[in-house]
Amino acid sequence: MTTKGPLKGRAARLGRLMPSGPSSAARTPFVLLVVVLLGGGLITLLLLNSALNQGSFKLRDLKNRTTELTDEEQALQRDVDDYSAPDALERRARELGMVPGGSPAFLDPDGTVRGEPSKASAPTPGEPPKPDPAPQPDPTPTTQTTPTTPTATNTASTANGTQPTPVPPSATTTAPAPTNTGR
Repeated sequence: MTTKGPLKGRAARLGRLMPSGPSSAARTPFVLLVVVLLGGGLITLLLLNSALNQGSFKLRDLKNRTTELTDEEQALQRDVDDYSAPDALERRARELGMVPGGSPAFLDPDGTVRGEPSKASAPTPGEPPKPDPAPQPDPTPTTQTTPTTPTATNTASTANGTQPTPVPPSATTTAPAPTNTGR
């Protein structure tokens, strides 16, 4: 049997380079560093995941709120459309005591009156309103112009000392035809 004795030669030199006993002191800082890095990474991932989940909950709440506000806006727009409908406006005007106006009259630039004005009349309660008379067709302008005469005054009113009233021009007087020049 062989006994273990001191190493000689090459084995002795290799033995001096390597420590002879088990050494855990050199591994402990490395193992702690790896554990701390892994633990820190896991905690960072957990915090990041929590922040993303919180953001997704907030996003969902904001989308729900946006949907609610859009529905409310559409309902309000429908109400505005209902209130601005012609029949609703007419009903509200009647509730306020307004009556439809009579037929209008228009003044031409040369002072001629087109149409016959009429007063607005309130219908009796329960009676439907009378339809407006059909509008008078506009006279077609002619290319010939007739000389206009100055407005005649009523001489009977000057005899008693009152201010003279103008007499409207005759219906045969027409305005000059419009031209396309100057546009």
